[in-house]
Amino acid sequence: MAIAPGPWLRGGAGFPYDGWMSGTRACARVTVLAGFLSAALAAGGDLREAADPDLQARLEQVVSAQGLAGPVSNQHLALALVDLSSPARPRLAMLNGDTMLYAASLPKIAILLGAFVQAEQGRLPLDAPHVQALTQMVRYSSNAAASQVLEWVGERRLIDILESPRFAFYDPRGRGGLWVGKSYGPSPAFLRDPVAGLSHGATAFQVARFYCMLDSGALLSPALTQQMKDVLSRPGLHHKFVKGLEGRPGIAIYRKSGTWRDFHSDSALVEAGPYKYVLVGIAQDAHGGQWLERLAAPLHDVIVGSATARR
Repeated sequence: MAIAPGPWLRGGAGFPYDGWMSGTRACARVTVLAGFLSAALAAGGDLREAADPDLQARLEQVVSAQGLAGPVSNQHLALALVDLSSPARPRLAMLNGDTMLYAASLPKIAILLGAFVQAEQGRLPLDAPHVQALTQMVRYSSNAAASQVLEWVGERRLIDILESPRFAFYDPRGRGGLWVGKSYGPSPAFLRDPVAGLSHGATAFQVARFYCMLDSGALLSPALTQQMKDVLSRPGLHHKFVKGLEGRPGIAIYRKSGTWRDFHSDSALVEAGPYKYVLVGIAQDAHGGQWLERLAAPLHDVIVGSATARR
């Protein structure tokens, strides 16, 4: 699946559907080529090729029904949704997907990745004390644990990992991505991101790509992948996506959220029987956490309903 050249809306160097309600207008510019994408391709740098106009339209419909057109239009809400229910045919939709936003504690997943890369290279043992710190950082969003793990990984080393060709989670040339340029303590930022000047930043697209690569095994070895998923499982904070999905039985959630002042974010890989998807939301508003809670269930139903229709 490829995107034909054409005007790219809100978000500049981003994604054709990066602006509000562009999906319907852009459908004529989408060219479907023969063949399906493999899960490995979609999980890597070519996830953009999984852009799906039908899923895009459904995402926009849900956002509109929730009264959130304005926040998307003024770039105070960014969303990414990836349907992984059919491994050979992942589908991507997003709004403001390449907009760099302050993401509070969500970028702790970058520190988590850094720790596992160091473990992979024999520089950090995954013994009980280290795993406990990782778990506190992710499940309960402990700032003290995050700062400790960042110290173990190394501040500059983490930036190198995020920008490395292997992962490419941050693009300093314009799109940005996952960024941690400050500990989660009182110390000043050691390096703000080159695109937006943020200390803890993210784009919805790169966060979604992180979870897709995790799910496909493209991040780490099978053993390390399972350990990372275990750290991300069993969320300790019951809000946002977790609260919004509490009425949907039989699901497993691998998740990291973030909250600071008016900045709210959440991200999750959700498994529900034969269905699987990634959902990412980053908001800048006092009610942003409630926005994300309200969006979770209807977007879950989009995946389950559309996956059922394709079977």
